Amino acid sequence: MEHTPYKLNLPPETCFRVDHADVRRFVAAVAKASGLVDDRAELLAELLTANDLRGVFSHGTRQIARYARSIRDGRLNADPEVRVAREGPTSVVMDGDGGLGYFPMYDGTMRAIEKAQELGVAVLQTRNHGHIGAAGIYSRMPLEHGMAAFVTAGGGLDLQPGQPVYTPAIGSPVSISAPAGSEPPIVVDFAPVYDLRISPRWPDLAQWIPGTIFRCIGLGMIAQAWGGIMAGSPASGGRERPRRYAETGQCGFAFMFQIGLFIDPAEYRREMDALAGSLRELAPLDGFEQASYAGGVEGEREREFREAGIPLGPEHRHDLESIASELGVDAPWG
Repeated sequence: MEHTPYKLNLPPETCFRVDHADVRRFVAAVAKASGLVDDRAELLAELLTANDLRGVFSHGTRQIARYARSIRDGRLNADPEVRVAREGPTSVVMDGDGGLGYFPMYDGTMRAIEKAQELGVAVLQTRNHGHIGAAGIYSRMPLEHGMAAFVTAGGGLDLQPGQPVYTPAIGSPVSISAPAGSEPPIVVDFAPVYDLRISPRWPDLAQWIPGTIFRCIGLGMIAQAWGGIMAGSPASGGRERPRRYAETGQCGFAFMFQIGLFIDPAEYRREMDALAGSLRELAPLDGFEQASYAGGVEGEREREFREAGIPLGPEHRHDLESIASELGVDAPWG
């Protein structure tokens, strides 16, 4: 059987390169033109560009077209007053005030990091906001402080009889991270049931590898249980509370802890670097040139894209130019 490598988030075969600083300034300009307040626009541009630099194009700057239209059309709050709704020694709950989920997740993660630095562990819950973007944004933040993390999101369920069994897990991201030393850290960042939604071989997969399918669904259900229901989002859309802003059904969750609770951090980093090096010597999957690990590939891409520019494919370019035209913003590539 011929194997074709999975294409999601691989660099586009046809592309042109744009300096990452130009991309970030452009995205910030688009966000501001849509009505988003300046400081939040700058943060959003930074986070989206960081995803492009890692090759996570599905959740990078292409998303600004979707977000800008939602903000412009009043489906999201352009000037959210993100606040602490509840707080304990090792926990914090953030309210997003109807804006994008990036802002309560980012602010809350920073607050949770401070708690974990003092007490070893911390947990974050967010609510009343829109899309949080890639969960990996927030699982990477604790890495700089010698911590590992688990991040997910859920909420906004509207289940109907007869829908596929994986429906409750749709749109549920999961990211799990572990720091390293000089090697790129491990950052697993994925949607558990994404392949089930897009694969034309879904009926065959369900017969060939039912155990794997059930594990994917199970991970997606945990995302809903921890990232949705535990944050106050009901399991049924029919019981959803009235929303002031239409696109505020998502909730978020993050847990982080210090590696030093269990092992000397220096020893841990040495072993993680050794693991990363050993993984590269293993035989790769069919269709791939080299073995690597989640986070290693992205680290290599970031080094390349910072020097050579972010590769924008035709669809990516179209999305950016389309929203720029609508909002009267000039693209830096002419």
